[in-house]
Amino acid sequence: MSKNIFKADPILDNALRPKCWGDFVGQEKVKTNLRIMLEAAQKRKETIDHLLFYGGAGLGKTTLAYLIAQEIEANLKITSGPAIEKAADLASLLANLEEGDILFIDEMHRLNKMIEEVLYSAMESRVLNLVLGKRSSTRTVQLDLPPFTLIGATTRIGLLSSPLRSRFGAIFKLDFYEIADIKKILKNNAKTLDVKISEEATEILAKASRATPRVANRLLKRSRDLATIEGKNEIDAGISRKILQLFDIDEWGLEATDRKILEIIIDRFNGGPVGIKALAAATNEEEDTIEEIYEPYLMRLGLLERTTRGRMASNAGYKHLNLYHLAQKHEQKKLME
Repeated sequence: MSKNIFKADPILDNALRPKCWGDFVGQEKVKTNLRIMLEAAQKRKETIDHLLFYGGAGLGKTTLAYLIAQEIEANLKITSGPAIEKAADLASLLANLEEGDILFIDEMHRLNKMIEEVLYSAMESRVLNLVLGKRSSTRTVQLDLPPFTLIGATTRIGLLSSPLRSRFGAIFKLDFYEIADIKKILKNNAKTLDVKISEEATEILAKASRATPRVANRLLKRSRDLATIEGKNEIDAGISRKILQLFDIDEWGLEATDRKILEIIIDRFNGGPVGIKALAAATNEEEDTIEEIYEPYLMRLGLLERTTRGRMASNAGYKHLNLYHLAQKHEQKKLME
């Protein structure tokens, strides 16, 4: 049940998505640099340079693409890496772009290398090279593209090739949010959802949001549902605590799988180090899921350490699970080995 809190809810995301720069809370450095780029491009009457956003899921990469398109009054076309299966799919997208359009590609790290190569000339020279025919009748056709902007988003920038990364005019990292910013988001979105929320409830949900707006919004909507069922016109501390309990989420946002990962590292692998493949097999989770969803937040809280030899539970991880008595036992065992 707890995993559902992290899954996309398109209707909610669109309703709560910031509609203007002033509504976008957090990521101040990124916003400042983007505004400079946008204003300069508009003054020169040029298309904005290609942009790459990277960071954890739910931190605002797609929202920024929407805001950029709105700011420069551009047509935004959205796709994702998994949706572009063949070079022909990408060629079709590029060939249908008009001057000033923005093409947003989410999960860009999932593009295959052949498709990446099609992007090189399109991004750098605004030329689309098409290979037509088969074998002896093969010929290459060049198609000029109008000025356009490519915005890429990825949770794993290391999987993008160096030649592709180098073709972006600016690369921005989106970090986890501060609790104060999450609280502002919760209060603003509570107004959007036409529900009251107490200061204490806001604090509880913010701390449990994994420092991620998308998760905060999920918790807010589920809290509103519970308040409605219980006949309350406000999300109070009792409602927020009950929601966390229902979704098996602790006060710092750790859910069952987070705790399972730590417990397995401690119990089965004596605190680590353990490789990602072994950890994925032991937890029955996909490697990508561990690396993209659970591991970043565990590391942010200092509960998990990633070394060249593998993942290790930190002393804070032992304490969080009330297993600190095992830390010294495992340390002594490792020294004896």
